[in-house]
Amino acid sequence: MLTPYSMQQATINSVPPLTDSATSPTTGLTEAEAQRRLSIYGPNTVETAVQESWARVLLRQFKSMIVAVLGGAAVFSFAFQDFAEGYAILAVILINALIGFWLEWNAQASMIALRRMGATSARVLRDGQVRAIPADDITMGDVLLVEAGEVVAADAQLFDAQQLQVNESALTGESMPVSKQLEPTDPAAHLAEQTNHLFKGTAVVNGTGRAFVTGVGGKTQLGTIAQLVQEAKHTATPLEAKLNKLARQLVFITFGLATLFVVGGLLEGKSVYVLFKTAIVLAVAAIPEGMSIVATLALAYGMLRLAERKVLVKRLAAVETLGGTDVIFTDKTGTLTQNQMAVHTIWLPEGRVEVKPDAAEIEPALLSSDTFQKLLRVAALCNNATYSHTDPDTALGDPLEVALLTFAHTSRFDVPGAHATANRLAEQPFNSDTRLMATVHEHPDGQVWVAVKGAAEEVLRSCTYLEMPPSGPQPLSAEQRAQYLLHAEELARSGLRTLGFAYRLLPDEHQSDWTNELVWLGIVAFLDPPRPEVIPALASCQQAGIRVIMVTGDHPATALTVAHQVGLTTDKEAIAITGAELPSLFSDPDGEGGRLAHTAVFARVSPAQKLDLISLYQQHGHIVAMTGDGVNDAPALKKADIGVAMGLRGTQVASEAAALVLRDDSFASIVAAVEQGRIIFTNIRRFVLYLVSCNLSEILVVTAAGLLGAGLGLLPLQILFLNLLTDVFPALALGVGKGSSRVMQHPPRDPQGPIMRPGDWRLAVAYAALMTVVLLGSYYIARQYYGVAEEVGNNLLFYGLAGAQLLHVFNMAGIATPLRHNDVLRNRYVWLALALCTGLLLLTYFLPLLRNLLGIQPLSTSLLVLILAPAVLVLVLGQLLGWLLHRGQNAEKLRRQPAAQP
Repeated sequence: MLTPYSMQQATINSVPPLTDSATSPTTGLTEAEAQRRLSIYGPNTVETAVQESWARVLLRQFKSMIVAVLGGAAVFSFAFQDFAEGYAILAVILINALIGFWLEWNAQASMIALRRMGATSARVLRDGQVRAIPADDITMGDVLLVEAGEVVAADAQLFDAQQLQVNESALTGESMPVSKQLEPTDPAAHLAEQTNHLFKGTAVVNGTGRAFVTGVGGKTQLGTIAQLVQEAKHTATPLEAKLNKLARQLVFITFGLATLFVVGGLLEGKSVYVLFKTAIVLAVAAIPEGMSIVATLALAYGMLRLAERKVLVKRLAAVETLGGTDVIFTDKTGTLTQNQMAVHTIWLPEGRVEVKPDAAEIEPALLSSDTFQKLLRVAALCNNATYSHTDPDTALGDPLEVALLTFAHTSRFDVPGAHATANRLAEQPFNSDTRLMATVHEHPDGQVWVAVKGAAEEVLRSCTYLEMPPSGPQPLSAEQRAQYLLHAEELARSGLRTLGFAYRLLPDEHQSDWTNELVWLGIVAFLDPPRPEVIPALASCQQAGIRVIMVTGDHPATALTVAHQVGLTTDKEAIAITGAELPSLFSDPDGEGGRLAHTAVFARVSPAQKLDLISLYQQHGHIVAMTGDGVNDAPALKKADIGVAMGLRGTQVASEAAALVLRDDSFASIVAAVEQGRIIFTNIRRFVLYLVSCNLSEILVVTAAGLLGAGLGLLPLQILFLNLLTDVFPALALGVGKGSSRVMQHPPRDPQGPIMRPGDWRLAVAYAALMTVVLLGSYYIARQYYGVAEEVGNNLLFYGLAGAQLLHVFNMAGIATPLRHNDVLRNRYVWLALALCTGLLLLTYFLPLLRNLLGIQPLSTSLLVLILAPAVLVLVLGQLLGWLLHRGQNAEKLRRQPAAQP
């Protein structure tokens, strides 16, 4: 059972202002009372998260088992006066710490964006005078004045509203501006239904209003969201956790081997110095020092690739995390839809016509309809919006009126011509009582044209006639009136916004009532249309085994309609779960046949409930991504394993909380990020196998050399050199491979699975054993048949292991891939890495400083074959080993398959 974040929501009307004797609608607060309350309730600011100091972040980089093991190795080196080795180990620790510090310090998100959502100043009524004051100084009980173009500075309860409309989409997910009313609403209702309240950070788009302030600062809905963002801590990404776990496994393996080696050596009476020196070598060999560097650079390369696709990555590990995502929670408004209204359906006397959002032209039969042309005339004339088809982004006005003008232009209706030949004589504006708008215009034949639009039931109530082409207006029967009411209800149940249209011709404009005896034209229904790229993007997600779930604050019917349009759900009987139902379902997630887990659409969901849903799926082992653009999405964006914000239409709060920002707001870019994430994880798994097999070979060489009495085998500085240079560059080349084009045709990997699967461990041990055997064989031949000294034998092991590890990179394409089809061969970065590492190895022999540090002795050319032969054998036998293991795996799969039925 969950402990819902939703219990933390702000309380509406925490102070009942209408019964507050210290304030009044006509005078507001006195200045003295305002100052007193300001000292009690505090400033009207949103608390920001305290950012950690750079020293604390840097210190945290040293709190790991890897650092402890390397630090212990450095201490022992200094104790045995091996200062060069000690300083080299400390340098490795410092390099890794600085890389981790740089990434984490740059990844810290600030809550400053939440301050920007509030207005910088506001108008209040104090001592009976209207004053403009800083928004931070507003306090409880203030009388707040708002008008079109302003941002609401605090939560407030309305007592006066004139045509007031507020865009609350960033806070609630509701596509349309909310018409504010004075009638009381249920304080427990969803924010989108709190029509008598104003909320901090929302935008007034029309009208004026006055309201009593009921919430300031952290007690506002915006402040509550800010608190949720702070509390929704982002833990280590799955990749980081898996790499840390892998490193711990290697440490434990080496610790066990070192302990056995030291104890056995002490029982045999071997030198304490030699034993502990060997233990230091094993500790250094166990730590894949280059792993974090290579992982970071591989992720950075993926980040650059995504930048070309308009995806801004704020946390590098987020790229891989998105690749492992198996559940995506997506907002509706602005993410799946365009966040602008468009005509969806027209219901004329001739019948119902659905307007396709991607249709270039309207159906010819509809264009030729006289009724349709008259409806377009009403839509163009009974309209106060402005629109230019050459620059649609400059449109201003009510979203439905803008949609009507857009549709009229798309239908090739001459909107400017209609206005030029029909001067407006008068207007009856829309209001909450009549629920319709009427405009009166000159008609070319000398009569007066009345254009009317509004709520379908109200317009129908004023209609006496029905437009019936080709005969013209006919009496509207009771049955026809009822039928159109049913049509309007059907469209509304589908989540569409509806308007009724009518007209009338009068002899002159002096008629006492323009809205009587109207001629009914039909219904126009509107919907925020889907973004064109969403449908194929969702199809790609489904093919890749990724479940996409819509979580919105909008109406359930609207959410389901959009879900059907984009293919999110194909079940016409599907039902959306609302926020009101979630508390009971959270208490028993498996109840009602697991309804919660099988629902694809959640509507009227609060920001806190989004957190609850994400937590539920995370608790069941899913890697959850969340997309969104509004303030209401910010807590969920931070809580999710990977938050994806829309950069164009999205709020800055959402961008700050997210790990990825889509600069083109394209859902298709999410699919590109998922694909890149999968490629990166495949590359990471590939180079981790390479690094682990190389490190295990070092461990086995040192251990076997000690057990066989061959000395240390390898020196600590030699192993550090291999781990930081000859391992890093080939591993990095593997990490930046382009990957397979079929990566999105497979289901997501097990989010709980380790980077190294059991089969990978077996393969790594086999490769390491192979390298150990051929290297010790070469060492034995050199000592027995060439009579070389132990120091020269050490050099043969060093160069032989370096060459074997370099050629071993070609074994990493996969055990089922023959050498001739090995995509690593076609990776130019691999060849560059081999060339660079070969050059570095040559420097260790010819550069005196490196020769002294690594203990390199002069080598005769006759020993060259003992260096090259192990490398070639590792490549050839490695390919054979991979083929045998692959054949064995296929045989095991066939054995486990049930016998075919006759």
